[in-house]
Amino acid sequence: MMRIRRAAKDDAAMIARVHVETWQSAYAGLLPDSMLAGMSDVRHAAMWSQTLSDKSESRGVFVADDVDAGVVGFGSCGPVRDTPEGLDGTEQRVGEVYLLYVETDFQNQGVGRRLLDALFRQLRADGFDTAILWMLADNPTRFFYEGLGGQQVGERTDTFAGADVDEVAYAWRDLEAPVVRRKLAPDEA
Repeated sequence: MMRIRRAAKDDAAMIARVHVETWQSAYAGLLPDSMLAGMSDVRHAAMWSQTLSDKSESRGVFVADDVDAGVVGFGSCGPVRDTPEGLDGTEQRVGEVYLLYVETDFQNQGVGRRLLDALFRQLRADGFDTAILWMLADNPTRFFYEGLGGQQVGERTDTFAGADVDEVAYAWRDLEAPVVRRKLAPDEA
């Protein structure tokens, strides 16, 4: 049984494990190998412990908690940090999904969709009308977000461990609508 719940400080080590494992798996070949190899569960656990100790930051962190496996996914959200140029200006308040990761063994089971739905509910509760999410342009996970109604609204280049990487932003302008998977048209696949 899977439960989506607000993260607690005690979840820091489990979130860190998922964070490191998913980055090393998802970004192999997309980010510098030295950066991925240097990631540490211990350092990430300390970072997550600090984040989850701050009531204002921890408010937007959710976990997918499996009754047998423990924390197998997590996501975080809050105010937008970098508004994409493609938003048309009609958005009143823009929030951002900062992170959303699910262990490989638990992907394609609706866990990511349920986490995204929880993040959108939190953003709505915090008064945001629109949500954006930045991701690596070459990350195949972009099809997951497109399938859930995300529309590409921006591009940028960021630097990770000295390497420039292209990123794209997806936006959802109706946070009241449930997050459901839609079928991609042939020209979208």
